[in-house]
Amino acid sequence: MAFNEPLILQNKQANLAVIVILSRRRCGLSGCIIYYLLSMAVADLLVIVTAVILNRMTGIFSPFSFLSITPVCSVRTAINFAVVDSSAWLTVTFTFDRFVAISCQKLKVKYCTENVAIAVIGIVSTLSSLKSIFIYFAFEPVYIMNKIPWLCTVKDIFYTSPAWTAYDWFRCILNPLLPFFLILLLNALTVRHILAANRARRRLRTQKNGENQSDPEMEKRKKSIVLLFAISGSFILLNLLFFVTIFNIRIGNATYHSGSANSNSTFTLQEGGYMLQILSSCINPFIYAGTQSKFRTELKKGIKYPLSLLINLRQI
Repeated sequence: MAFNEPLILQNKQANLAVIVILSRRRCGLSGCIIYYLLSMAVADLLVIVTAVILNRMTGIFSPFSFLSITPVCSVRTAINFAVVDSSAWLTVTFTFDRFVAISCQKLKVKYCTENVAIAVIGIVSTLSSLKSIFIYFAFEPVYIMNKIPWLCTVKDIFYTSPAWTAYDWFRCILNPLLPFFLILLLNALTVRHILAANRARRRLRTQKNGENQSDPEMEKRKKSIVLLFAISGSFILLNLLFFVTIFNIRIGNATYHSGSANSNSTFTLQEGGYMLQILSSCINPFIYAGTQSKFRTELKKGIKYPLSLLINLRQI
């Protein structure tokens, strides 16, 4: 299942644009939200670089390069797993931060701060990296040529060893199963709280003003919720097929495929799941642009700036 090279490069540029715009802090978002969105944008950019450019595109266009030697291939795969896990769990931490900010007013004062956000991002990134180290040892060379091991495929013992089976279940539970259910749960609790708070606020405003009027606070909540649900909703939908793939492999006694021209239905399901999972790391910049008016304004300024610079240079 091939990837569209121009599309991937455009998504990489979109993530870079998100990082620059958020770093300027002119989107009307709080400090902790900016840190979470920045970390997610960096993680998504790393997913594109490692999973698509280094893994997929290198395998297609330079199958016998230095990157295809088995130890390097194993390192690339471990890094890929680490950044994908980081991207998923940063989405969970962002969802939890918004849940606390909306539903837990007492905890909000202590938790929803820039220092806590930095600490949480650091912990998530570190734990994701440590968990993925073991993946390095799950591979063996596809063949050895001139005493050099080339490419990597999953060892047979990975499917028969109780230790490897336990690790694979642990890895799959941590991503995508647990993030999947945590995001669903946190969103459900957030929606319940918002609906109850909005009903109470609407009653108070009606009693005070005698009629329904536009409420700036409710409009602000709507924008925040649209951003939250768009990010977490896209994560759930785009990881659903990968979720199914995990059960098919472990319960249906299938295997992970490493080839590129396999017509097996399991291979198609697995590659489709991977493709959608990677797509979930590309879509966030478009969500920001679609849901945040100030982000769109900053993006337009960024696009206009080089054009105005060229016009001024021509006039000199």
